[in-house]
Amino acid sequence: MSGINVPDVHEPEKRTGAVLHAGPYRQQEQPRLVRGITLERFTRFTQSEMFSDVNLYSQFIRKRLRGGNHVRMWVRSIPDLKRVPFDEAVRGEFKETSVGSEWFGPTWSTHWFRVEVTVPKEWRDEDEVQYWFDAGNEAMVWSEDGTPLQGLTGGNGGERHVDHIIPRDYVASGKPYRFYVEMACNGLFGAGINFIGPPDENRQFYVNTSDIVVPNRLAWSLYYDFQIIRDAASNLPADSEAAAKALKVGNDIVNAFVTGSDESLERGRAIAQAFLGRKGSEHGHQIIAVGHCHIDSAWLWPYDETKRKAARSWSTQIDLMDRYPEYKFVCSQAQQFAWVERNYPKLFERIRDKVKSGQFLPLGSTWVEMDCNVPSGESLCRQFLFGQRYYESRFGKRSKIFWLPDTFGYSAQLPQIMQLSGAEYFFTQKLSWNNINKFPNTTFHWAGLDGTKVLTHMAPSETYAAQGTAYSEASLLVFGNGDGGGGPLAAMIERLRRMENVEGIPRVRMGSAEEFYEYVDKTAKDLCTWKGELYFELHRGTYTSQASIKRSNRTSEMLLRDVELFSCLASLYVEGFVYPREKINHLWEYICSPPFAGSNQFHDVLPGSSIELVYKDAKELYKVVADEGMALLTAALDALYPKHGTAAAAAADNDGVLVLNPLSWARSEVVAVPNSGALAGDYQVAADGTSAYVLASDVPSMGHSAFIPQLQAEVSASVTSVDSTFLLENAHIRVTVDSHGHIIGFYDIKEQREVIPDGSKANVFVIYEDQPLYWDVEIYHLAKGREIMSGTVSIHEVGPLRVSLLVEYEISPTSRGRQLIVLYADSARLDFENEVDWDENRQLLKVEFPVDIHSDYATYETQFGYVQRPTHYNTSWDYAKFEVCVHKFADLSEHGYGVTIFNDSKYGFSTFGNVMRLTLLKAPKGPDDHCDIGRHEFRFAMLPHRGTFHETEVVRMAHEFNSPLIARPHPKAQVQALGSKAGVHVHGAHNVVLETVKRAEDSEHVVVRLHEAYGGHGTVQLAFDFPVSSAHHCNILEDDGGAAIEPCAETGRYPVKLRPFQIVTLKLAVKK
Repeated sequence: MSGINVPDVHEPEKRTGAVLHAGPYRQQEQPRLVRGITLERFTRFTQSEMFSDVNLYSQFIRKRLRGGNHVRMWVRSIPDLKRVPFDEAVRGEFKETSVGSEWFGPTWSTHWFRVEVTVPKEWRDEDEVQYWFDAGNEAMVWSEDGTPLQGLTGGNGGERHVDHIIPRDYVASGKPYRFYVEMACNGLFGAGINFIGPPDENRQFYVNTSDIVVPNRLAWSLYYDFQIIRDAASNLPADSEAAAKALKVGNDIVNAFVTGSDESLERGRAIAQAFLGRKGSEHGHQIIAVGHCHIDSAWLWPYDETKRKAARSWSTQIDLMDRYPEYKFVCSQAQQFAWVERNYPKLFERIRDKVKSGQFLPLGSTWVEMDCNVPSGESLCRQFLFGQRYYESRFGKRSKIFWLPDTFGYSAQLPQIMQLSGAEYFFTQKLSWNNINKFPNTTFHWAGLDGTKVLTHMAPSETYAAQGTAYSEASLLVFGNGDGGGGPLAAMIERLRRMENVEGIPRVRMGSAEEFYEYVDKTAKDLCTWKGELYFELHRGTYTSQASIKRSNRTSEMLLRDVELFSCLASLYVEGFVYPREKINHLWEYICSPPFAGSNQFHDVLPGSSIELVYKDAKELYKVVADEGMALLTAALDALYPKHGTAAAAAADNDGVLVLNPLSWARSEVVAVPNSGALAGDYQVAADGTSAYVLASDVPSMGHSAFIPQLQAEVSASVTSVDSTFLLENAHIRVTVDSHGHIIGFYDIKEQREVIPDGSKANVFVIYEDQPLYWDVEIYHLAKGREIMSGTVSIHEVGPLRVSLLVEYEISPTSRGRQLIVLYADSARLDFENEVDWDENRQLLKVEFPVDIHSDYATYETQFGYVQRPTHYNTSWDYAKFEVCVHKFADLSEHGYGVTIFNDSKYGFSTFGNVMRLTLLKAPKGPDDHCDIGRHEFRFAMLPHRGTFHETEVVRMAHEFNSPLIARPHPKAQVQALGSKAGVHVHGAHNVVLETVKRAEDSEHVVVRLHEAYGGHGTVQLAFDFPVSSAHHCNILEDDGGAAIEPCAETGRYPVKLRPFQIVTLKLAVKK
């Protein structure tokens, strides 16, 4: 049965306990009920460990048979850890087997059983006969025609579900019932050692149960009654009338019970009504219950196993819907629907039928339940775009609820992104896991960066006596086994049926999540508002773990941004070039979550909390994005900027430089171009000789500049060595580096200000002991850090466009680092290019920058904006943020001056006082015991600036650091023929960033997305180099019907006004 172990009895008609006497117990004195002793008695009454031969547990089975002519099995083991479809599996050769006769393995392997059950003649009048299969792992029952019927979960946990009801006509007729069981050699939570450790790759399983059973429904019914009464006695306030009543009624049930007597079971059920039959008020707090099955798309198991978990779990829920008409089940994650649609088409059609009947309720809005810390703002938009489009195309309806119960923090821009994607409500529960502060709200309005509010519910951790909030009369109870799937069991629904209206406990009724939110929206009063990010006070190591995956995610997001831009321009300017919409979306899906492969932005993949198998798959997927994305970008650029003549002649004449700017403002910077030997003009050759450094000046927004390189005497940098120190200098800054590679002086020449405090040093690598749970970083690590002092420094490049120092250092006997400290001729930014060979055990690497800045708050980039967090530990809410998530920059500013740290792929950061720390690498040993071991490349940079953060161009510079100019050799003779190929020009406010230029999903319109980045109002005028016939506002889903924008009569530019942190999406109709 579901969720409880039962006695392993195989003899027909035999009962576990004997009837002790025929008549009732005679009247005895009634002892006082001592609460603690009585509750212990309640436990023994139903437990399977002790007294199971004489307590209620002993009555659960009326009849049971194994083997013989009644239960036969044949098995086929699939080689090479393959997961094959039904048709292929059943075509192979099967051999007969039996319970306990052989072992099956290894981990992740699959074994198919053909089962034939024949119900004995003397059982044919039974109301219900079940088949039980238990091998201590996951399995699925298939019909003979290949329809998934239900999942099975073996073992001893509360999620145990091993029973399959034999169809009634096979019971009554006695004809053989044939079906298949697909057994997976993994448990509900994978095969980890100590649960979340790395998996044991050679686990073996055996079938311990393959029986037919007649359950004692009367005993089970009393058991469900008793559970409610027992839990009420245990969990309600001990001095309450309801708790006292439950204690007495439960005790009376135990007193009435006689082992082996169905009459005593009936008597027990009648006694139970003294508690369960007391009707409560029709008013007051109510709980709306909805079934749910949270399935991690990858975590302690690989992607491919999740596809089977979805089928197992959802087929089970459909079976429950058939048996319990009132039951409603919500299911998020469009990707998992897509998996089922592709791999289990018969099951998918059953799901669609239940969607139409209102029992199977798709929701969630996004493609997967993604991480919300690391993905870019554009990635979050695509999650909603792909998710809502899928729901609408398959089920005729978008989801109004953003459902994200399990992720590691919630970006402050989510409320606005949700609302712009058709989601009105938000559900989560993860903040109840906070390990420092208890989150104060249950039902509330969540206000994002721009002030957008969404009605939010965080499910209370309590079940009995759930109070919700003082201002809402309802709570949402989401029930079912999750993470590894499984979902609700029949026992859960049975218990909820008994709680519909019982005096002393909240009213519970089945309903839908949407119904709950609409009820709260109408009835709740004076709900409080939580402003800004929902910071999760746990799992802070997920900002850092699996560094290569995070780097691949960042570079993939930047690459696809460029692919969309230049492919759009090519489709506008080059006759015959077709915008590769399907290919681009295919790559975006690989980043967000490919429909038929993995889930790279899923909340256990990108954060770094999955097993090694998951990351092997993820790395392959990111390689596809890199290779195919670069091919698409090259195709678009070749179409826009063709080289005439033969390929050989063009290559020989690559004496000029073509530089392209993918950003929406003009910029100048030193760029590297391949050094083929044909390049004309003046330039600096890189130290390895493979590249040439050239200065690209005033490259127009989203356009190009083509030129012959020239050196300019006034734009230069130098590097010198005096004794044991080194000096890097240009017109902006003078940097002094000691013999270990530490920065002991950073002088801002124009502002005449020293950035490094007296006696301090920056660019200091510090290694910390890191021994919390695997994906955490805890505050105590800060007490055990040691500086790395073993560096050696040498001059690497001498300019004039780029100078650098080479720092080589030993982190430990097993880990080494190599760093280039780089200064460009035209910039006040100091870059650090790093290579680390990392082989550590539970260590954490950071780099520290003490700066002469005083501020109570530091500024950190988040999606489409920034958040400010304290630099002190005044309160528990302050020190809980000892490690926070950052995107491309962190800034510490005081009146008139500040310092910014940029990065190209790191997300963990902390600022305490005046010390800024960027977290670089972790070395946990689970669930991936090779996490981060290997070679890493990453960059960070330091920039002093005049003015506070709001008075700078830091946002633009962060984009430039992550999205460098694209330089290509190009024949000098063809430079003038290139013409202008720019697309969009943004004039006006510098606080507005043009993020995206792409073709629309369902038309040839051009879509552009902008956002305000500094928290102020801004007006820009958009100019287009292609003919635009109309411009309209639209949402993230690109729906029509938004307000039109009229161009200015004098300039032809389109004015766009933005509120603080507003995201604006426009749809442009292009003249043919």
